[in-house]
Amino acid sequence: MDLFSNLDTMTPDNLMSSGSVPVLVKAVTLKAAQGNIARGSVLGIVKLTVGAIAADEGNTGDAAIAAATLADNVQTGTYTIGCVTAPSGAAANDAVFAVFAPDGSRLADSTQGVAYAGGHLIFTIGNATAADSVVGDLYTVTVGAGSGLAVLVDSSKHDGSQEADCILTDYVATGADGATDNIVAEAYRTGHFNRQALIFGGTDTAGDHEARLRELGIHLSDHIAY
Repeated sequence: MDLFSNLDTMTPDNLMSSGSVPVLVKAVTLKAAQGNIARGSVLGIVKLTVGAIAADEGNTGDAAIAAATLADNVQTGTYTIGCVTAPSGAAANDAVFAVFAPDGSRLADSTQGVAYAGGHLIFTIGNATAADSVVGDLYTVTVGAGSGLAVLVDSSKHDGSQEADCILTDYVATGADGATDNIVAEAYRTGHFNRQALIFGGTDTAGDHEARLRELGIHLSDHIAY
């Protein structure tokens, strides 16, 4: 068998740079429905997610927290959100709630009907429909382990995927919106790469992640035009 017979069919690229850094790979599982992800894409891993959001069974008011998203200082565990000031009048929907992080620290208070952005979570306590909130009404939001799936790294995220983890070795089609099959792929976990050939999520550039990549054993240079 001629090991070199197919060389003229290969499409070279400038992703890899020469150097003494060993090239090591690992398996990653790409999240479905990301579309086509190119070779050289820098990946992050989803490590955190918002889990259960619950109103205490003993609540008098029927306000609700419909959804919550993660912010910069999020912790794993259960956030407790308790009413400390009742609404200013019937159907006023301006009750004030104390917010406690999983480590017990009290964060900035949350006002009903106002988007909360206390540095850990982003949520809104909705308006009551039939019964106003009273002091003592309680809500919990749990933050737990994420899916562990790989996505394009994006420094605007807060679920762990804002940190670079590895570089995809080959093009992968993960499907469009609605796709559900996650795909196991191969990624470089160390090596020396051309920063101009790397692909990032959002508006990120190599400069946003170079320090982190170096910690992982991934070194960058730009001596090759791309």
